[in-house]
Amino acid sequence: MSGRARRRAPALQLYPERPDNKEGKFDAVLHAIEARFVAPLAKRRGQKLFRLLPMVHAVAPALLDMPMPELVAGARDAAIDIRRSDFKDIVAIARCFAHLREVSGRMLGGKRHHDVQLVGAWSILSGMIAEMATGEGKTLTAGLAAAAVALAGTPVHVVTVNDYLARRDAELIGPLYKAVGLTVGTVVEGMELSDRQRAYDCDITYCTNKELAFDYLRDRMVLGQRSGDLRLRLDALASPRSRVGELRLRGLHFALVDEADSVLVDEARTPLVISGQAKAENDVATIVAALALAEALEPDKHYRIMSDERRVGLTLAGRDEVTMRSAGRPGPWKSRVMREELVRQALSAIYLFHRDEDYIVFEGKVQIVDPSTGRRSKDRSWSDGLHQMIEIKEELELSEQRITIARMTYQRFFRRYGRLAGMTGTTSQVAGELWRVYRLPVAHIPTHKPSRRVCRPDLVLPTAEEKWQRIVARVHELHATGAPVLVGTSSVAASEQASARFAAVGLVHQVLNAAQHADEAAIVARAGEVGRITVVTSMAGRGTDIPLGPGAAERGGLHVIISERQEARRIDDQLAGRAARQGEPGHIEAILSLEDALLAKDGPPLLRSLSAALSALLAARGRVLAITLAQKHAQRLHNTMRMRLLKSERNSQKTLAFAGRAE
Repeated sequence: MSGRARRRAPALQLYPERPDNKEGKFDAVLHAIEARFVAPLAKRRGQKLFRLLPMVHAVAPALLDMPMPELVAGARDAAIDIRRSDFKDIVAIARCFAHLREVSGRMLGGKRHHDVQLVGAWSILSGMIAEMATGEGKTLTAGLAAAAVALAGTPVHVVTVNDYLARRDAELIGPLYKAVGLTVGTVVEGMELSDRQRAYDCDITYCTNKELAFDYLRDRMVLGQRSGDLRLRLDALASPRSRVGELRLRGLHFALVDEADSVLVDEARTPLVISGQAKAENDVATIVAALALAEALEPDKHYRIMSDERRVGLTLAGRDEVTMRSAGRPGPWKSRVMREELVRQALSAIYLFHRDEDYIVFEGKVQIVDPSTGRRSKDRSWSDGLHQMIEIKEELELSEQRITIARMTYQRFFRRYGRLAGMTGTTSQVAGELWRVYRLPVAHIPTHKPSRRVCRPDLVLPTAEEKWQRIVARVHELHATGAPVLVGTSSVAASEQASARFAAVGLVHQVLNAAQHADEAAIVARAGEVGRITVVTSMAGRGTDIPLGPGAAERGGLHVIISERQEARRIDDQLAGRAARQGEPGHIEAILSLEDALLAKDGPPLLRSLSAALSALLAARGRVLAITLAQKHAQRLHNTMRMRLLKSERNSQKTLAFAGRAE
């Protein structure tokens, strides 16, 4: 393929995108009220979509013996009708789906879309979030929807949460796309500009949310304020080496977001920032002095740690102490604002950011671990000197400090797409937020086969030591039966701790985390075999298909043990979704403790104080209640953080509008 020169049809715009919505306070209140009514209708919304099925089934018999060229031609004709109707012609959609399903069956080894996948694909074409249970074949569902949209002449971005899934899904559905004359590209970390342009020029592009959003931000830096369509066309005519040739994307047409709750909600707490190298404000001696001063301060007296909000605050006594200890020191120590910020950053580096939890040290560098995916982010760094603080804490070479060049939130980015849709297995808790922020309704799609998942009641023990003893005993018990076991942990450190305990009693196992990920595909592929024990972080919590090996179903299927609750119940449910997929057997249980970070470190102070009383008063039920309340508190807090970020960006847009620059 020739890249930029290749186009299916003349584009109406060179770089189409939806303009930012100007929402006032009244609009925000109205959307919040609407969300309360829209969210509960997900099940009913999904049921209405089933009227598509009789139309597909009516067309299907005539296609069984149809030659491939005629099948493809039929799909293309139907897609043209879909576009003419602005994706509303249900008869044309049914025809297109029927043809594509038959092509899929022939090209993908007999994988023909079953009814709930057809319904899920229609919900995507209708601009909804398809809520499909884990294991229901969302990859195949996305392929059907993406093929129909691309055949209709609209470029498609299939957005997923990591490079592994982007590559896997593109390869899996690739034969279907190729058979109907569509091109597919993949954008992953580390690709050069020319390779990215070729991938984005394909009809369908699989990419991660981070790579896509950062490529868009880089395009915005190229376009600047001179981004009107007429100006771009004049630039292209004036010079073959115009700005158009430097662009990565060709606009924001249609985004299909896999694991939509993770991308659109969980990761929306952190703004996207493109930074550039800058001369470090502080040298090694200054950072070392700040860390030493911070360690000399007394908790509660000089500073307070607000773990749930991920920040540290100096008390009045702490400010006075910093001033006294800074007397006579040069440079930034002379300024009250600068020295207090130095000490706050040092306190954060020491007490809020922990090795093998928030970051790992890999090849002599500090690499951030994404809390949502459990994967390391090689090119990310903390700002305002925090990254350098952590490097000195870990006795590493100091890297260049970074300054912000461009900034944007996921909320603002995805709302610029002409069409936006998605799918996930866990949206019920955030359906209101998806409508409020993105105007995306959720459609609940039932399972293809009845679920055979067995969930045991949560077991919460008083101490972490008792918890791990119980987990080891339980794994030993299950291993003796030959059942495959998946133990979910919250961090690299916790996974290594579990590994050490299993090794101590002779339990052979595999570990999958951000530090040990080279054989990810092989570890995942074998995790469902008889007798396998696999310890994982949230890396294995989304999009991971763990097939059962021979004999595993007779032993109850995959047994998932959750060793610690995450900040959102949806993330726990994703890990649980590795078991009992598509009617297979499977078991889920959570073995927790009152010393887990969710309660003991990040829980609200009042609840931490009450947890012992609840345990004494209600025994095991009280401990379960304490963990449940801590998780609900974390979910509310993160929702508040996302709303504040969105409000902050709206305010900054108004402010920056006077300077003529929004990014």
